[in-house]
Amino acid sequence: MDWIKSLKKPKIKIKEKKLQIPEGLWIKCEKCREIVYKKDIVKNLNVCPKCDHHFKLKAKDWIALLLDDKSYQEHDKDLTSVDPLKFKDSKRYKDRIKDSTKKLGIKEALVSVEGKLDGFPIQLCVLDFGFLGGSMASAVGEKITRGIERAVEKRTPVIIISCSGGARMQEGILSLMQMAKTSAALAKLSNAKLPYISILADPTTGGVTASFAMLGDINIAEPGALIGFAGPRVIEQTIKQKLPEGFQRAEFLLEHGMVDMVVNRKNLRPTLETLLAFFRDE
Repeated sequence: MDWIKSLKKPKIKIKEKKLQIPEGLWIKCEKCREIVYKKDIVKNLNVCPKCDHHFKLKAKDWIALLLDDKSYQEHDKDLTSVDPLKFKDSKRYKDRIKDSTKKLGIKEALVSVEGKLDGFPIQLCVLDFGFLGGSMASAVGEKITRGIERAVEKRTPVIIISCSGGARMQEGILSLMQMAKTSAALAKLSNAKLPYISILADPTTGGVTASFAMLGDINIAEPGALIGFAGPRVIEQTIKQKLPEGFQRAEFLLEHGMVDMVVNRKNLRPTLETLLAFFRDE
């Protein structure tokens, strides 16, 4: 039977087909760690349908969510920060701005528009976290101030949506000066008896929290949003104590009187409509 063993086995070629799954169809939720179909999240206003985690929105998405239609007018579109300190770390500050502009199609971390919400004329300023962490630079402070000044001139409410890591370190003291600048502008708005509604998304920290973000006549936080000045880790290292569970989260701040309400994104527009109607009646 040796001659049988000596026979060569025919080689059979099997074509293997690899399953190609397009990238970006699925997203792992940052909170519940579940894999969720991206279209389901988008349909749900970028909120996880399984655990209600609120994903970050781009400035253009906030505008589309809140304003009545596409007839809004954008102001100061070409206003952008310069590089007064010639700052460079692992990359030049100028290059960081160029990269963010190319990626997002906006020239600064804040978009300022004038439009209508349920028929109410408003000035809306939105920070986009994708642009250098939504950081507050000189141009950001200037755009907010101009938006407030337009509100005073046209007798309209102001809504600012904050999503930021704080003041932009690449501009040093010049970025910190925007805290006083925007606060002074809001004082003029208050003197004119015009409402200011502040919306705090995740995260809202640093100099943004310490200035215009917490100065609203009504401060509204999104569920689970991190809101504070310094981060929890820095505070724990400083005071050498363990912080309470949920510290600096929206619900904790609501319980301790730091914000007026926590509103799910799907209920945000109806809530704003009610508030604007209340202020108008006043």
